[in-house]
Amino acid sequence: MSNFKPQVRVITKETKRDYYNGQSKSAFKTVQYPTYRELRKNLRKHLEENLEPTVSVYRSRRGEWGEWAEIWRLGNNKPVKVKEGWM
Repeated sequence: MSNFKPQVRVITKETKRDYYNGQSKSAFKTVQYPTYRELRKNLRKHLEENLEPTVSVYRSRRGEWGEWAEIWRLGNNKPVKVKEGWM
């Protein structure tokens, strides 16, 4: 089965600057966490530093094949899941 660490993709001022200056191949910054629980603890921080209103979370699900994706945004000052599904 496919098993990889949960990760979140964000665009920050620094990554966007590096991308436009040719110092990076992507404007996204990918941050990996050892568990989904740790990612959820830090999700609000990532949503606040992100330049876009949403962030993407990618992870594997226990006992399942493939890659699970979630899109999160801030609603009432809390992370809210907008969309989820298989990649």
